[in-house]
Amino acid sequence: MRENKVKTIWGNGGAVLNGWLHIASSFAAEIMAHTDFDSLTIDMQHGPVGYESAVSMLQAISTTDTTPLARVPWNEPGIIMQMLDAGCYGIICPMVNTREECEAFVGACLYPPMGYRSNGPTRVRLYAGDDYAVQSNETVLPIAMIETAQALENRDEIMSVPGLAGIYIGPADLSITLQNSMPPNIMSDQNLEAIDKILASAKAHNIGAGIHTGSVEMARMMIDKGFQFVTIQSDASFMSNHAKLVIDQIKGEDAAQSSKTDGIY
Repeated sequence: MRENKVKTIWGNGGAVLNGWLHIASSFAAEIMAHTDFDSLTIDMQHGPVGYESAVSMLQAISTTDTTPLARVPWNEPGIIMQMLDAGCYGIICPMVNTREECEAFVGACLYPPMGYRSNGPTRVRLYAGDDYAVQSNETVLPIAMIETAQALENRDEIMSVPGLAGIYIGPADLSITLQNSMPPNIMSDQNLEAIDKILASAKAHNIGAGIHTGSVEMARMMIDKGFQFVTIQSDASFMSNHAKLVIDQIKGEDAAQSSKTDGIY
């Protein structure tokens, strides 16, 4: 069976650098896969990516050894099982707030007797290999998002669910629910304290800990704290930010040269 790099890196005590895919494009996914990301997560919760687009994106990712993951729209067994059958090696599930919700999520990711996933490995058998059915429960990574005040309070009950491979912090939603206000303040003392508590619980339960970050500085900070799975921005933000940078640089040069060209360019 094809290797799950996320699991391998975690087993070696390292940190996974994860890319985030908001653009519903197989070409964009292929470009991201040919960088040095260890894994790529297709975001089906926020953004325009639907099931058919996601399958094409998984095909593009599989041209490399980058491990494919998906964040599903919700804790709903149908889409979880579909994305696993399509070739995902892990599922990130949003808004997991209780132990019962986590049990339902993990169960949808795993075949009996560990879970209740239905057998039908369509595309994933082509990606992973003919032994997928017997190796899947040891390879697929169910990752629950901890991103609310309720989940923070219930974190130890959530993380004690058998079969849960890791947690993933949504720092913006966590900030919003802790402060009952918008916009989020991700780097507030209150939010950072909550992040530290979640990380400590993940370590105590011996599961992976991941988080979304908006900058290189924040990503490095979280790796230094001990996070083993760190996402930096997304393909859409990379494109937008770099395009704006280039435009600002050109407009700045134009402004500096206006006196030489009498304002004509």
